[in-house]
Amino acid sequence: MITSMTGFAARTGENAGFSWAWEVRSVNAKGLDIRLRVPDWVDGLEQKTRVLVAKSAGRGTVNLTLRVQRDETSAPLNLNSAQLSRVLAALGQIEEAASATDLTLVHCTAADVLNQRGIIDTTVVHQDTKPLLAALLADLPLLLSDFTAMRETEGAALDQVIHQQITKIEDLTAAAAVAAEARRGDVEATLRENLARVLSNVDGADEARVAQELAMLAVKSDVMEELDRLRAHVDAARDLMALDGPIGRKLDFLMQEFMREANTLCSKSQSVDLTRIGLDLKAVIDQMREQVQNVE
Repeated sequence: MITSMTGFAARTGENAGFSWAWEVRSVNAKGLDIRLRVPDWVDGLEQKTRVLVAKSAGRGTVNLTLRVQRDETSAPLNLNSAQLSRVLAALGQIEEAASATDLTLVHCTAADVLNQRGIIDTTVVHQDTKPLLAALLADLPLLLSDFTAMRETEGAALDQVIHQQITKIEDLTAAAAVAAEARRGDVEATLRENLARVLSNVDGADEARVAQELAMLAVKSDVMEELDRLRAHVDAARDLMALDGPIGRKLDFLMQEFMREANTLCSKSQSVDLTRIGLDLKAVIDQMREQVQNVE
């Protein structure tokens, strides 16, 4: 079963006095491009996250975002001693100035002092983040499992569509073979008429050389080789679809080969029916190529 490069998953969790929210999404790309937005104050998180994400996706642009918030009710209160000294000194100056003008001030409480900006230092960079790192790395595989499951679900839908398109290409190739055989008599008659016309209007023409040139034209109008290669490409596509692991690049290359044969078929058709079939082939191949762009 093939895997799609398109996927999404989200997850929330809490532990070690923190709550967090994961979000991961991916789109198609030529290779694997992992883009992380995780807190840089959790030591070792980005490197370990990148390794786990790389194991879950073989191809595609993967964007992973992590938002972490601390539970303030469980966070320790760290006093900023320098800021506290400045605030207390300022309060002393205010009381002295008020006393000099016979003003009576209401005494402030410790809670009033704590409410001053900068008195409480709540930064997390000074805390041990190892418990948080362990909790996040334990939660990440669950997120990536959901992410992989969605990519596989999308891949199952792609698998069905692409198999239908391969069958359509096979059917159109068979119809092209019938149309090519049906036009064989017309092509031979046209070549004979052209040969007779040339020989009757050109004095001293080398009949053998003219016949040789017309034979070359007949070979150029033969589409059997293109049809044989289209059949071979159909078999190759089915073989690829049966493989495990990333096959998107190989399928993408095969689509180029499909289109090359369809273009040649149209250019050599010399038949309205064969041209119509060739155009239908090109349309199906182009639709299939759009689907293949999402295959990992």
